[in-house]
Amino acid sequence: MIVCSCNIITKHEIEEVVRGFLEQDRWQLITVGMVYHAMRKRGKCCGCFPNAIGIIVDFGEKWHRENNTPQAQILSFVERMRLEHQRTESLKNLAKNRKNGLAA
Repeated sequence: MIVCSCNIITKHEIEEVVRGFLEQDRWQLITVGMVYHAMRKRGKCCGCFPNAIGIIVDFGEKWHRENNTPQAQILSFVERMRLEHQRTESLKNLAKNRKNGLAA
């Protein structure tokens, strides 16, 4: 499945990069920027970022389950990733509003 049509990035490619990061450090917070940088890509229209973040979160949770991470630790990790996603989305919206003259 193509996730990013600007860069022609597939779900499988994102999952493979996330797998590599998790194998290096199972508790690191993985961002879309890290994933795209590892693939030597950059966000163009950035419309794919929400889907890419969802793939990162879902695959991270799946990877931890497959590697027998205790449930409580998985939930904590996934929650941290979701909170970071919400934080970055809020900052993105704030910047967009400022650019459009909607916020001071």
